[in-house]
Amino acid sequence: MAFSLFISDLHLSPQQPTILDQLRRFLAGPAKGAERLFILGDLFDAWIGDDAITPPISGVVADLKRLSDSGTWIGLMHGNRDFLIGEDFCHQAGCALLDDPTVTNLYGIPTLLMHGDLLCTGDTAYQRFRDQVRDPAFIADFLAKPIPERLALAAEYRRMSGEATSTKPEAIMDVNEGTVQAYLCRHGVRRMIHGHTHRPNHHPMVIEGEPADRWVLPEWNASQYGFVRADKDGLSLQIF
Repeated sequence: MAFSLFISDLHLSPQQPTILDQLRRFLAGPAKGAERLFILGDLFDAWIGDDAITPPISGVVADLKRLSDSGTWIGLMHGNRDFLIGEDFCHQAGCALLDDPTVTNLYGIPTLLMHGDLLCTGDTAYQRFRDQVRDPAFIADFLAKPIPERLALAAEYRRMSGEATSTKPEAIMDVNEGTVQAYLCRHGVRRMIHGHTHRPNHHPMVIEGEPADRWVLPEWNASQYGFVRADKDGLSLQIF
């Protein structure tokens, strides 16, 4: 039976070898034979440019390319941590870069795919910061800096993000239900899959009298990993 898999929020880094090993086992195991693999953002904990790929990340690139060469189509969406991934990386890894949001036909059901941070509209400070760092002029200036300076800036941004998150109410860091419904209506679909919030679940809902649902992908950490599987019989959330 044809199937597709969805993952997000691995936050890969050389400092987390356990998660790197989880991914390599996943690509050689559950993902083997998949028709499509969708990576919906934050594959990496930080990405400072395609010119800075070093071991062990280069091993991940090789594993993705191996899966792609075996016949699995791989779609990669930017997250809030790795939005500087570019076409060079995608070429090396055998991935197609996806817009956020993207609608895909999932075994007959049109489905809206997002990273998820655009849905957290209650966090207005984060949304302003997102707009700032996604500005093309900001990106061009950042990528023009030497790699050591980019590494230092990325570390500082992570520190600032951690401090800001620690003082925010939990509610504003989750999705806004009105925003979720607005995106579904705007794209004319009734199913959504996203990551970002690290709150894996299946959320049935009703929109304009029609059944709808939202699937939230799990984060990966040293003690667990997971994905959503889709086939002609529907979707399932699997956490290991």
